[in-house]
Amino acid sequence: MGKKLYVGNLGPEANEASLKVLFSMFGTVEKAYIIPDPQTGKNKGYGFVVMSSDAEAQAAIKALDGKKCGDYTVKVQETKGKD
Repeated sequence: MGKKLYVGNLGPEANEASLKVLFSMFGTVEKAYIIPDPQTGKNKGYGFVVMSSDAEAQAAIKALDGKKCGDYTVKVQETKGKD
């Protein structure tokens, strides 16, 4: 398995497809998912992306962390603890 990244402060219009497209600019995206609110079904504003290599993950972090995506400044970092 590749390197798992946390992606926070996503806009309400973000979906798994748009997340995958955004991160695929930096390499192979093995998996991309956004955490839904169980009551509303809308996204909770964060998700995870699994990149195929550490180098690709680091490139994505460097390029996207703290950058504007739409009206939101996203936070991208390596996951902590269990993957």
